[in-house]
Amino acid sequence: MAGNDWINSYLEAILDVGPGLDEKKSSLLLRERGRFSPTRYFVEEVVSGFDETDLHRAWVRVCSGDEESAREEYEVGEYVLEDLEPGSAKETVVVGYWKLGDVFLEGELAQRNAKRRLERERGRREAVADMSEDLSEGEKGDAVGDSSAHGDSIRSRLSRINSVDAMEAWANQQKGKKLYIVLIRHGLNFSSLIIQCASEEDYKAFSCLHGLIRGENMELGRDSDTGGQVKYVVELARALGSMPGVYRVDLFTRQVSAPDVDWSYGEPTEMLTLRDSEDFLDEMGESSGAYIVRIPFGPKDKYIPKELLWPHIPEFVDGALSHIIQMSKSLGEQIGGGKPVWPVAIHGHYADAGDSAALLSGALNVPMLFTGHSLGRDKLEQLLKQGRLSRDEINSTYKIMRRIEAEELSLDSSEIVITSTRQEIEQQWRLYDGFDPILERKLRARIKRNVSCYGRFMPRMAIIPPGMEFHHIIPQDGDVDGEIEGNENHPTPDPPIWAEIMRFFTNPRKPMILALARPDPKKNITTLVKAFGECLPLRELANLTLIMGNRDGIDEMSSTNASVLLSVLKLIDKYDLYGQVAYPKHHKQSDVPDIYRLAAKTKGVFINPAFIEPFGLTLIEAAAHGLPTVATKNGGPVDIHRVLDNGLLVDPHDQQSIADALLKLVAEKHLWAKCRQNGLKNIHLFSWPEHCKTYLSRIASCKPRHPQWQKNDDGSDTSDTDSPGDSLRDIQDLSLNLKFSLDGEKTGGSGNDNSLDSEGNASDKKSKIENDVLAWSKGVVKDTRKAVDQNSSSGKFPSLRRRKQIFVIAVDFDTITSLAEATRKIFEAVEKERTEGSIGFILSTSLAISEIRFFLASGGFSPSDFDAFICSSGSDLYYSTHNPEDGPFVVDFYYHSHIEYRWGGEGLRKTLVRWASSVTDKKAENKEGIVTAAEQLSTDYCYAFTVKKPGSVPAVKELQKALRIQALRCHAIYCQNGTRLNVIPVLASRSQALRYLYVRWGVELANMVVFAGECGDTDYEGLLGGLHKSVILKGVCSSASNQLHANRSYPLTDVMPSESPNIVRAPEESSGIRNSLEQLGCLKG
Repeated sequence: MAGNDWINSYLEAILDVGPGLDEKKSSLLLRERGRFSPTRYFVEEVVSGFDETDLHRAWVRVCSGDEESAREEYEVGEYVLEDLEPGSAKETVVVGYWKLGDVFLEGELAQRNAKRRLERERGRREAVADMSEDLSEGEKGDAVGDSSAHGDSIRSRLSRINSVDAMEAWANQQKGKKLYIVLIRHGLNFSSLIIQCASEEDYKAFSCLHGLIRGENMELGRDSDTGGQVKYVVELARALGSMPGVYRVDLFTRQVSAPDVDWSYGEPTEMLTLRDSEDFLDEMGESSGAYIVRIPFGPKDKYIPKELLWPHIPEFVDGALSHIIQMSKSLGEQIGGGKPVWPVAIHGHYADAGDSAALLSGALNVPMLFTGHSLGRDKLEQLLKQGRLSRDEINSTYKIMRRIEAEELSLDSSEIVITSTRQEIEQQWRLYDGFDPILERKLRARIKRNVSCYGRFMPRMAIIPPGMEFHHIIPQDGDVDGEIEGNENHPTPDPPIWAEIMRFFTNPRKPMILALARPDPKKNITTLVKAFGECLPLRELANLTLIMGNRDGIDEMSSTNASVLLSVLKLIDKYDLYGQVAYPKHHKQSDVPDIYRLAAKTKGVFINPAFIEPFGLTLIEAAAHGLPTVATKNGGPVDIHRVLDNGLLVDPHDQQSIADALLKLVAEKHLWAKCRQNGLKNIHLFSWPEHCKTYLSRIASCKPRHPQWQKNDDGSDTSDTDSPGDSLRDIQDLSLNLKFSLDGEKTGGSGNDNSLDSEGNASDKKSKIENDVLAWSKGVVKDTRKAVDQNSSSGKFPSLRRRKQIFVIAVDFDTITSLAEATRKIFEAVEKERTEGSIGFILSTSLAISEIRFFLASGGFSPSDFDAFICSSGSDLYYSTHNPEDGPFVVDFYYHSHIEYRWGGEGLRKTLVRWASSVTDKKAENKEGIVTAAEQLSTDYCYAFTVKKPGSVPAVKELQKALRIQALRCHAIYCQNGTRLNVIPVLASRSQALRYLYVRWGVELANMVVFAGECGDTDYEGLLGGLHKSVILKGVCSSASNQLHANRSYPLTDVMPSESPNIVRAPEESSGIRNSLEQLGCLKG
């Protein structure tokens, strides 16, 4: 068992003692002989004299728990202690066991943290050294997140919308805007929220992908994936849809038609009822409002947990992309003057939604936001600390490494990361390679001073607490004597839940201490009951109400929840709290406001004593009803208390501190009244309008990005901007790419290191080549723009627009000869359709354009055999041309503008060169370098390196980690069976290039067929899955699996779709390939 090596030594000590020794004399005899053993003495004197009944009973309770309960529980010792008499010798012994285990577990945790700290400090030093200026005191910046956190000056930074006049004033500022928002929620379901601004021709998208989602009667708590996040994202969509300036909100979720869920989850569309939107009816339009849009993906008619949905994320991305494009066109016709209204942002909620949002952000070239909610690294640390599962077992159960990689990718791609509390930043996000609070401050200071960061980027952390709906809440005043009967002037019946609670009390007029939490060990309810039971003054002044979920019978509860509830009942009996503690079995969600009202009417107090509380939404709910609060000092309540100032913070482990705080608020009426007043005065800082106002202002701070082209009514393409600066940039991009193409043509070939001219010859010809390339580039730019303008009328450029189907050859061979042979067999399989022109071909490869020229020449192919070439692992896109004056290839320079976001440029190149020089063969005597820069294969958006000994280089995850620690955002890909390393922009990939073709030219993804081997480059997983069809050639590239994918962060099987109807396996022969295509329905038999 991971982390519990101490158990082995403990068992060995027991075996050493043996069954035949006299427990009371053996250790003394050993001591007399000079061979005293402390471990032997511990076993003899402590364990042998221990009554096994208590330990056995506790152990059985732990072992009987289901998997979900077991992974959420604390250490075994916690359950042992529940069955032991407090203060007894037995309890002392078990505490010793428990703490001994913690020592070893914490030691391993300390080692991991120390290693992470050293790696981060080394990366930070290298990053600082690369920057041109020494960082001064002025560059240290403010504390992380200060610009958006609820700090001491929160009231001066955030104006409250606490009056009709203030709301109207803010609303008037938003007039003329029509935002379209997309939220995406992943896992079991996806939700996506899109904001669109017609005045700026922009569009916002948000994502969050799991849980069962519907607008009304949400089944919160139905399963672990349908919790508070579901309510949050629905309420966010509803609130944003009610904001002035927001035209449409789409909440994407998974369409589920399984027999074990309600039929409503299978409905394609559901309109959300908006609140407080009467003042903006004149801005409502044909497609305006807030909607839940359900997209089918994953197993049909089956409801599965989020851990099993990773292979199906590409399918969701393709479906969501199609919806966004269609909606963008529709809104363009309605409010955009005929031009598509692109998203201004995409917001992902949770790890898998962040992964999807990153892909959508890259496909549409729009800013991305991310909210993690619950983070994988934090969960992994907690599970490893418990020591019950090894790292491999944790990953197998939770797919935790894939989740962590998705969160790292979200950091790479996000402009802003939204958190609920400062604790989430300081204690959770700092665990990630892609976020370093210290380096973030340095980079932020340089940006403020307009100083170069040398290709380094860090997302901004913004603390925006979740909103609440307060319009229906009427604070309960009550009377001085605590009467709870109805007012004679307004004889309204009491809510039924009041009677259900009050029946427990001998004196229901006493102030009520209210706790509302699941019976979970983390919620620390037992400590609350002990604090109440042992404080006689508190018992005399107040009652205690515990709302611990719903239950029928204790035996039907999970072992974890049952254990906590039984402990509570035992404590009630121990302290004789009958008539003073209420613990009703049932309540409805609609009863919760009435429970708060009852506590406020009795001048009670709300308490949240959890060991750690990520946020604490119940604290805000309680404050809205006029209840002072006592809360844990660990986590989100600290930020809430700083804003509301309506209670006291306590150490959840300090029982006396909890009792003292409760007694203080209950006994001191003036303090109670002041806390109540402060809470009601400041509560609007947590309202949905305030949340949305801050949220929209954060989005507005992002630099607008969107596709750099627009389509005219006639279908032809024109550039949005045609400034000299843009033209110069395009020429420079073309110069570099076409220069490599000329080099390949000049040398006749492959473009490897050996084919280059000598250093002297290269120097002699450098000037002439550069001048020729620049002149040719200018001509190609001119001809390219002419071709684009004539695209619609002539139908000659690009050819792929005229095809019924597109076949993408993405087989990753390590030799050009093998690639040419496979290409010929694919051509032969569809020779008839190829001749007719109904099928077009795209070559998708890690090869540079110079190597593609050699591939075409050596294989006997013509450039016109392919409609497009996705080169350098997806960082370059070329089209073939039919006009000899244009040359064989024309580069899509708009694609470069699509992927250049956060590209590190020269700063990244220098770091990679330094890394390459440090990689040596440790087994070799001379420690020679085994990674060298391949400058002739590099382009502006791909830095290529040659690997001499693939088996001796660090795994791609280690390189990716090193780059992220230095705030360099990119994709590192081992190619050609490990002999090549390509480093490309974070938004670029071969799969993303296909999505670009869909967005740019309307080439339907469902009409694409991707040919791949059984394995391939380290970007192989992106080639499979999605709406396109895939043909896997049997036996091709099978050796690459062991070479390149053995040291992945997560197993390839975690993300590969199995039993998909869109994926078939075919023999490499042309006849077998055709049969497989017929099986997919791509060809007629």
